[in-house]
Order: sequence, then structure tokens, then C-alpha cells
Amino acid sequence: MRMKNCQLQTSQNLPWRLFVRSLAIMAVVFGATALATADDDREPYAIGLWGDLPYSAAQAAAVPNLIADMNAQKLAFTAHDGDLKSGGSECTDAVYTQALAYFVSLKAPAVFTPGDNDWVDCDRIAGYNSLAQLDKERVLFFSTSYTLGQHQLKQKVQTDALCLGVSGNVPCVENRRWTVGGVTYATLNIQGSCDNLCDTFPDPAEYAARNQADILWMQQTFTEAKARNSAAVMLISQADPGFDLTDITRGPTRDPKTLAETDGLPDGFQEFLLVLRDEVVAFRKPVAYVHGDSHYFRTDKPFLNALGQRLENFTRVETFGDNQANGTNDVNWLKVLVDPRSREVFAYQQQIVPANRVAVPAP
Repeated sequence: MRMKNCQLQTSQNLPWRLFVRSLAIMAVVFGATALATADDDREPYAIGLWGDLPYSAAQAAAVPNLIADMNAQKLAFTAHDGDLKSGGSECTDAVYTQALAYFVSLKAPAVFTPGDNDWVDCDRIAGYNSLAQLDKERVLFFSTSYTLGQHQLKQKVQTDALCLGVSGNVPCVENRRWTVGGVTYATLNIQGSCDNLCDTFPDPAEYAARNQADILWMQQTFTEAKARNSAAVMLISQADPGFDLTDITRGPTRDPKTLAETDGLPDGFQEFLLVLRDEVVAFRKPVAYVHGDSHYFRTDKPFLNALGQRLENFTRVETFGDNQANGTNDVNWLKVLVDPRSREVFAYQQQIVPANRVAVPAP
């Protein structure tokens, strides 16, 4: 495990000071908060998905429009799938406290999973350390077993010390699981930049520990879903792992049968994908895999079995995000209509925020 000097205001107590600051922000809403319950009544409901935002000052100024749009609708929860900033910008304290302010301004429970721009890619800037940044996120966003947001959901937390931090093995507290209305959800800390095996200062030891933790958490999610007789499973992470050979401009390319990466880069995803494929086939019911990373909104079915047959019950969902060259063009979100009593369970509805439109003004 590597160590580098960290110039993030150079204080050993920074995570604690950020935690205290976060408590001050959240205290504003906690007094009036009624904790949401993850009931199992299987009535239809809706959730909101977003991520890879904001990547610029213009996008940051437009995020409140997106939040207001989500707050105007009745959502069981929202989920941000990582990347609180662009990959080449500094990992300053303001990045994280700004994000925390976004999350606590959401009326619905606010789920978050880290992105590579938040920690892995912080190594690109001299004086920052990726593990120090991940430690900071764990303190700031994952210090309790509840979501953020003005209403909260209690979640299960991966408390086993399977991941790495600056000081050694630590719990993977960012990995969460919860059930709402007969559907089981989980977040997984899976990252771009080859899942920390490429880019600046790759860290194979960190990757190996977290990858095994992610695989275990994913397997346990399916085990719980089966025990609950859940109607579907949704997994939420940052990385686009690549599923086939068609996506060369956006994500890793891989043999869709063997799931081996074919683009010559270190493969941080094959082992996870092989286990995920087995679990999807065994579960038989709908499975959605939500990610950001490659900045192209889509829902599709790219996952094949070893015979080259499409897994009919698997859907990849990529949220809006980035495209900072076009200002607020992609500062939008995805509404998922969840009906546990329906055959496919999930239906997807784009939410183009009127105030954030660029190319075509709102009617």
C-alpha cells in the first residue's frame, strides 16, 4: 500500500473536522425529520437516479434546479452513483461539503456511492492521496447506518474490515443494502480507472481487497433478495465495466462470452462480472445494474452468457452526467417507476430539467 504526503489543509484531524461540519449541516434538517421505513407492502413507487455531477461551475449552479425538480415529485429515495467533480480538478474540501449540502437538501432519502473522481483520480494532483480521500468520504457521508436526505432510510452496512484505508484494513462502510416495497437495492464501491488498476499510481493491494469485498456484498445481496422473495434487485455503482465489444468509445471492451477485457488495459472487472453473471442467471427475476462513468444516458441489455445468449432479466442503466463542454446540457436525472407486482418491475422515464435545457429551450 502506497503513502504520499497530503496537502489537503495538512491536518491529521481533517476527517474529524469535516464530520463535525457535516453534523452542523445535517442538524438543520434532523430535528424535523421522520425516518422513512423500508416497508415491504409491494405498492408501486418511484425513485430518482443521478450522478457524474457537477463537473464545472456552470453545472454546480444548475444542480439546485435538478434537486428542485426531484423534490417536486414523490420519490421513495434518490441515488447519486458517484463522481462529485471532474477527474482533473482538485479534491478540495469544498467538493465534499458542497455535495453534502446537495444531499441534505433532497426531501427523499439520499443514497450516495463514491466515484473515481472523488478519490481514485485524486492521485493525479500532487499532494493528494487517494486512500486519504476515500477515508474522508467514509467519515463525511457514511458515518451512520442511515442515508442522507431530509427523510432517511436505515441501511445495512458492510462492517467487516475488508477494505483498505490509509491506516490499514477498515470496514467498507460505503457499501450499503436496503429493501423498499419488495425490491432489494445495494451500492458497491466499483470504480473507473480500471477500478484503481491503471491511471496515476494504481494500487493493486487496495483493488484486491475492495474487489473481494464488493463480490461478497453482491453475493449477499442476492442471497437476501432470495430469502425475502424480492421481486427484483438493483445494484448501483460508479464504474462502467464494459460488457461486450461494441463500446470502444465509452468503456472497456471485453469478450462477451469470457468477459475478458480486450483493449490491453488492466482488467479490474472480469472477476466481478463472472460472479455477477452467475447470480443474475440464478436469480431469474429482473436485475438492474446502475452506473455512471462513461457519461452517456442509456438503458440496454449488453450482458451475455458464455454461449453468447442475452441475459433477458438483466438491464444496464447509465445515468446522465458530465458533458461539461455543453454547460448544463446533461444536468438531468432518471425517474424509475418501480412496480414490484409487474413482470419487469422497473420502467425508466427521463427527467429533462426545464431550467437546464441548452440546445432546445423548454416549451
